[in-house]
Parts: sequence; structure tokens; C-alpha cells
Amino acid sequence: MKAQEFDQKFDAGEKDVTLDLDLEKAVRVNQRQKRVNVDFPVWMIDSLDKEAKRLGVSRQSIIKVWLAERLQKERA
Repeated sequence: MKAQEFDQKFDAGEKDVTLDLDLEKAVRVNQRQKRVNVDFPVWMIDSLDKEAKRLGVSRQSIIKVWLAERLQKERA
């Protein structure tokens, strides 16, 4: 199916257009991950952990979200 056909089905309000997708082969553009190591002072780790616990997320999640927010802000 061509993208235009898929868009038309979606725009027409078809209930489940995901049936037309091969989700096992799906990839998110620019979402490839690369591991990096960053050293933080202990006070910063403690603050990150407190905020992460308050929000019910992992330390890694809060770092990613905050960095993404800052990078988006800098681009604007």
C-alpha cells in the first residue's frame, strides 16, 4: 500500500489502520540510541533521584526528558 492510500484510510476514520502496518519492521526516524557515559557530582545525582522518585520515573528518564526539553528550547 502506498503512503497516500494509508493516509486516506486514516483520514477517513478507519478503526484500526495498524492492521496495514508491519510493526515488527517499523523504526522511528532519528531514534537510534547510542550509549554515552557522563559523570555527575553526587549532589546532582541525589537531586535527580529525588525528582525522579517524586515523578515515579527512572533517573535515566528524567535526564532524557530534561535534555530533550532544553535542546528543543535552544532550537526555537
